This record gives sequence, C-alpha cells and structure tokens, in this order.
Amino acid sequence: MHAAARGDQPAAPGSATGPGALETLLDRVSRGDQKAFETVYSAVAGPVLGLVRRLLRDPAQSEEVAQEVLIEVWRCAARFDPEKGSAMSWVMTMAHRRAVDRVRSAQASTDREHRAAVRDHTPAFDEVSEQVERRLEREQVRRCLSSLTELQRESVLLAYYRGCTYQETADLLGAALGTVKTRLRDGLIRLRDCLGVTS
Repeated sequence: MHAAARGDQPAAPGSATGPGALETLLDRVSRGDQKAFETVYSAVAGPVLGLVRRLLRDPAQSEEVAQEVLIEVWRCAARFDPEKGSAMSWVMTMAHRRAVDRVRSAQASTDREHRAAVRDHTPAFDEVSEQVERRLEREQVRRCLSSLTELQRESVLLAYYRGCTYQETADLLGAALGTVKTRLRDGLIRLRDCLGVTS
C-alpha cells in the first residue's frame, strides 16, 4: 500500500518517523482515520512483531499476537495519553502484555494437560498407600492374634470385632464372666505389645 511505502521513507511529511508524528497519527486514528492507521501500521508492525517473536519463539503465534496488538491499536487509539509516554512505548507495552498473556495461557494449558495425563495414567498415590497400609495393618493384627491363646483370641474377636458385651462373650464361650475379662485384658496387653503400640 502507498502508506506503507511512505512509512519506509525517512521523516517525510505525514510519515510516522518525525518527532510527535506517531502521536498525531494516533489522534487521527482515534477519530476513525484509516489512512492514518495505515501509516501507524507501517511504522509499528515490524517492531511489534520483533518483540512478540522474542517472547513467543513460535512464528505463527507471533504473527497472530502481533495482529491482535495492531487491531487493539485501531480500537483503543483514544486511550493513548501522550502525557504518560510516547506512542511507540504505548504500542510496545501492549505488545509485551499480549505476548506475556499468550505465554502464560500456553503454559497453563500445558500444565493442565500434564496433570490430566498423570491422573489418567497413574493411580492416586494416597489411595494406593492407604490400601497398602490397611493390608499391612490387617496382616500384622492377624499375625499378633495368632500369638494369643485360643481363649484370649476368641474373647478379643467376639468383644472387639463382633461388638459383643463381656456377658455375651462369656455366654458364647461358656466361660465365667471374670475369666473372660481376665483373658480379654491379658489378650489386649499381648496384642498391644505385639503391634508395638505405646500408650
């Protein structure tokens, strides 16, 4: 386009290379001047693409983000405040922000995919460790129960695993209540020692 050609010439009248020229052009762009925008486009497209490409590395994504920045310049030219800095720094700040947003978005997407892949291909560690722990505990309890006398073991199983009262346990075992209480106490002490439980 002829505006682009003018933009390549050094400080020609109406170009975007003279002091304050870009600021003036942005003011015209904010009022819908398409010719002014063509000149701004020619002046900033190269630097914008260069900055974005340094941050994104990916050429296709860089061009996409650069186009988004230039569209934002067209839509938001009225927001430019010359008292806060030059027009070029305003455009480059937008370019930097957009590129960083794209990097963060891509990283977040990669992280989500990685977490999903890990969830899909490996069982939950907590679930597995709990199952192993429960199994080991059961095996240890079973081993310790086998070390008790028959009356101790039956008393413990009835009272603590089936929820029988002392009297029900005594009735089921055909033993005196005092005997069952003594066997239970002795059995629990031996279990505690076997399991390594400290009070």
